[in-house]
Amino acid sequence: MLVSFSVLQSQQKCIVIFALVCCFAVLVALIFSAVDVWGEDEDGITEENCSKNCSVVLVENIPEDISFFENDTSHLPLSVGLYNLLDRATRSVEIVSPLWSLNSSDYESSFHPAARQGRALLSRLQGLTKRGVQLKISSGIINSTELDVLAKHYAEVHYINMSILTKGNLHSSFWVVDRTHIYIGSASMDWRSLATRKELGVLVFNCSCLALDLHKVFSLYWGLQYKEFIPSFWSKRLFAVSSRDSPLELEINNTKALAFVSSSPDVFIPKNRSSDLEAISRVIQEARHFIYISIIDYLPLLSSSTQRYWSRIDGLIREALILRKVRVRLLISCWENTHPLTFNFIWSLRSLCMEQANCSLEAKFFNPRVQRDGSHYGINHNRFMVTDRAIYLGNLDWVGNEFAFNAGAGLVIVHPEGLEERNVTVVEQLQAVFERDWFSRYTRAVQSNKIPVCSKRQFNKMVTVKASHIDTGPVPLRKGQHDSRPATLRSPHKVDGLSPDRANHNEDRLRTVSHQSIANGNVPNTDNYQEKAQIKRNPSDERLVQIKENHGSPTDPSSHSAESSGFRDMPYGSQ
Repeated sequence: MLVSFSVLQSQQKCIVIFALVCCFAVLVALIFSAVDVWGEDEDGITEENCSKNCSVVLVENIPEDISFFENDTSHLPLSVGLYNLLDRATRSVEIVSPLWSLNSSDYESSFHPAARQGRALLSRLQGLTKRGVQLKISSGIINSTELDVLAKHYAEVHYINMSILTKGNLHSSFWVVDRTHIYIGSASMDWRSLATRKELGVLVFNCSCLALDLHKVFSLYWGLQYKEFIPSFWSKRLFAVSSRDSPLELEINNTKALAFVSSSPDVFIPKNRSSDLEAISRVIQEARHFIYISIIDYLPLLSSSTQRYWSRIDGLIREALILRKVRVRLLISCWENTHPLTFNFIWSLRSLCMEQANCSLEAKFFNPRVQRDGSHYGINHNRFMVTDRAIYLGNLDWVGNEFAFNAGAGLVIVHPEGLEERNVTVVEQLQAVFERDWFSRYTRAVQSNKIPVCSKRQFNKMVTVKASHIDTGPVPLRKGQHDSRPATLRSPHKVDGLSPDRANHNEDRLRTVSHQSIANGNVPNTDNYQEKAQIKRNPSDERLVQIKENHGSPTDPSSHSAESSGFRDMPYGSQ
């Protein structure tokens, strides 16, 4: 009897010891699987002592053959803004970019002399080491001549295998300098972003609170090198400083503001970080009077093995239109990868306002110019939203797959209502940019049940369809028993330009805002700034040329990659 009891006790001890060993092994595995930045020097910047008195400057790249009215608002050229960030760097420059193609080929340069801006920026990045400034780059692109060159000049480059981690791509585009200054916007490290594409972003100076938060996003990417799985939990060092529920209270250009950084996709979000969808939702839901959206693509579909409706943003816009009577304007790029179903969804949104009082949804397409080599020139690459209260700048197109699979980052700035002491706010500056583009000669209003021709490939397809009397294009919205045609756009101006009264009103307003483009004198006026900001007027080139076919997979999210052309293959296939 005693022997049996001893044996039972020994078995119980063995079970307890085995359980403890298993728990210890699991704990060690979790610790080593977590992304961390052990021993990294944070330069003494903490959430408690970071600076909150910040300066924000809008930066743009306007291609040389796109011109606006003489008195329209203009902002610091993108290249000048990035050079200014490099001039301020004393310790570190951290860069994330979806593309690295600063050194254009001789063939491309012959068509675009402005491509020298890319080579100049690459040279400036190479020279950081001589100044004792550490250059750190997170990239999803393995084969890049520019990254190889920078690595030879002692830049540290970490590669993230996004196709394994999320079946997507790294589309984030931002800089963090000395963990004090930041850039975030639509432009990538591609010479086209400095020459032939219309880009927009913001520089934030002397704002270590925001810079520390964006640095944490960079550190997350940095720690994912060589990872083939997403960690079970994230290090505390990567926890967010700000979120939509706990935004930073800042002074931006001597005006009170709230701000926070967001990111995507959901599997890349550590504790306290708001997703881009949460950020977009908050900005839309808090709008009271208007929502202006400027993006490349709008397609509320999620594509994997099959396509399905993705309602996250589309539903919010519908609620704002119907329930809160908020005026909505959509400015979407019209280019070779514009999906035909985009027009169906826009018609659907517009149909909501039929016979509805105080309901207004307007949509326009920004038409780029097609060059002799078939490339698009002047495509509106902006990705932002502005309301009467806030702005959101991001790195992703408003397509379901973008938020589900791709890595991006965003910035939200909110100015409280009823400010007594204030300057021209960032919200007002970005609103002026949107209105300038909206009323420019480069936009065309979306017409009822008429699909705009965005490339010669689409034109040829439409001609073939008409000739064969077979309707293979997108199907217009089905008419219900009370339907007629979608409501016409409620706009007092002409499609191709401004009425005289509207033009005079806009000129007065934009002239006021343009003087606030450089906040508090923190960004110096370079000698050639006015020359760079001045845009030449050239006649519009209406020629269309054959565009190369897109051979990307129509359903596989991993095919959504950034090509050498600088544009993204849409995951929903070619048109």
